[in-house]
Amino acid sequence: MTKTALKLLLFFFIAGAFSGAFAQNLKINPKPISHFEINADTFLGYDSFGYSYQIKNNVFSKIKEKEVFEYKNVSLGNITKVDLQNPLKIVLYYDAFNTVLLLDNQLNKITEINFSQNTTPIVVSAIGMSTQNQLWIYNTLNQQIGLFDYLKNEYKTISNPLTEAIKYYQTDFNTFYWIDKKNNWFSCDIFGKITALGKAADFDKIEIINPHQYIFRKGNLLYFKDITDTNSNTISEIEILEKSFDNFCYKDQILSIFTAKEITNYKIVTP
Repeated sequence: MTKTALKLLLFFFIAGAFSGAFAQNLKINPKPISHFEINADTFLGYDSFGYSYQIKNNVFSKIKEKEVFEYKNVSLGNITKVDLQNPLKIVLYYDAFNTVLLLDNQLNKITEINFSQNTTPIVVSAIGMSTQNQLWIYNTLNQQIGLFDYLKNEYKTISNPLTEAIKYYQTDFNTFYWIDKKNNWFSCDIFGKITALGKAADFDKIEIINPHQYIFRKGNLLYFKDITDTNSNTISEIEILEKSFDNFCYKDQILSIFTAKEITNYKIVTP
């Protein structure tokens, strides 16, 4: 190999290395917009009416300024899952008793469903609000995704059995998203159509924004990933003020960082 060819090869190798490093280290700088103290074990996020939701000592709370609503049910054990998509029908799930509660906007109980008493055996390991008076259900007994009509008390399976265990899941009205133990990312619509969305980055916690974007935490750092980016290695770090934090949530371009005593809200515009 000539010296000229060797120099060109070395140039392209170094350029490629710098390009890869740059792709991994893009920065997003969100703007802090509010900051306040909080007394909670878990901060759950906000609704479109400006109420915040939290859990303290297994008491579920809805708060806006001096307005406070609370709900507790000591007979069902600890709250396992909360779905806030519909503030008029909030979903609380208690896995110790395989039971879901629906609450109204003042946290009064609308209905209680014990899936262990259902005519079709159901053991719930994933749940969320769907459309047309239905709940998303992942039934551990058959490893399938289904929909449960809570007015008719009817359950229907819509997917084939999943081949890998669910590591993380998230729902909206029309879609059940999940990431399996191998970090493969999928979606299922209300008709049972399953779509492979790609491979998720390794994460400690993750929040899906849409079928091609997500925010994830690894250690004490936050990152943004867009799987449609032409450079599959592109991961953008979200630079926040907190050196450590307990949790985060994202909704409508607001990133909320939760520590043991306070919440900081950032305005964030993802690429």
